[in-house]
Amino acid sequence: MGKTALVLGAGIGGIVVAETLRRLLPGEHRVVVVERERQHVFAPSLLWHMVGTSEPADFTRSIDALAAKGIELVAGEVTRIDPAALSVEVGGRTIAGDALVVALGADYAPEIVPGLAEHGLNLYTLEGSTKIRAALEAFGGGRIVILTASPAYKCPAAPYEAAMLIDGFCRKRGRRAKTEIAIHAAEPMPMPVTGPVMGAQVKAVVEGKGIAYFPSHQVTRVEAGTLHFADGTAPFDLLIYVPPHRAPAVVKEAGLCAESGWVAVDRETMATKFSNVYAIGDVISVPLKMGRPLPKAGVFANGQAKVVAQNIARAWTGKGEAARFDGHGLCFLETGGGTAGIGSGNFYAEPLPDVRLRSPSPLWHLGKILFEKYWLWTRF
Repeated sequence: MGKTALVLGAGIGGIVVAETLRRLLPGEHRVVVVERERQHVFAPSLLWHMVGTSEPADFTRSIDALAAKGIELVAGEVTRIDPAALSVEVGGRTIAGDALVVALGADYAPEIVPGLAEHGLNLYTLEGSTKIRAALEAFGGGRIVILTASPAYKCPAAPYEAAMLIDGFCRKRGRRAKTEIAIHAAEPMPMPVTGPVMGAQVKAVVEGKGIAYFPSHQVTRVEAGTLHFADGTAPFDLLIYVPPHRAPAVVKEAGLCAESGWVAVDRETMATKFSNVYAIGDVISVPLKMGRPLPKAGVFANGQAKVVAQNIARAWTGKGEAARFDGHGLCFLETGGGTAGIGSGNFYAEPLPDVRLRSPSPLWHLGKILFEKYWLWTRF
């Protein structure tokens, strides 16, 4: 008799786990994906859209394409999760499975900082990227601030990439002399989880472009034209922000979250404290020896998804080898002007992650372009 794998969310992790399961499992087993959005947005490309070098049609795809691969789609919001019963409620109906994979990502909560949403533009959404693009096109000069509203967020490179891409945008249009660009970061250094060496490398690249960098600045509220921090203020003419993140309420209500506020998992198998329930991607927190969690990034969601899918398939079919997530990952770092760097290494290394940044070049920029095309072509 066939079993059912129930996947919550169709972001990078959800798509990979569902497609991998469908490939590894015999036809009598079902793979069901629950997703509220009808379009998949390849989030790394929002940065290119922001500066006018990419259009939404280039990096969005219909979720319906998954159905052609034998995956059952359920459209709607997950309103309740019962991890003990391996069931969820969607649109008033209950759906049960034999294995449950929670891949619901992180919710954005700009409302945590008074005035943030009213006076700034969200770097992490398609709507926000579109508004930033229009604002940059109309920007004649002044002070642009890229703000991280809390010290932990997904895609740790993104705000630094955004600053450098905006620098390139302004130079190309002859506006750089009239524009001050600054990063006000809640974290103590760029991408602190990568360690002090890579953090210093990124800081040097950023400051080498004339971008001011202010670390350890925790925003408390925002007024028109003014950021308020715990220890002072800063002006802006255009504010672009990374919002605070939190786990979806439905995940917390299910008792899946630990004291960190995120789902706790075995760092090698992604298993939760509930039998046959797994969690992957941005909804989880994996503490590292250095005292910070594994970054929330698509590369890790992809790797975790493959591990979960392989282990579920092995448990149900008796075929294949047990898989373990080893903490390795890589990240492109757009530096503007058609160049990019790439950081890669072992984030599970102790006592510090062993991550190195390769110098920016047009080659790595091309690599990021090709990766986007490869991801969308192979998955949709």
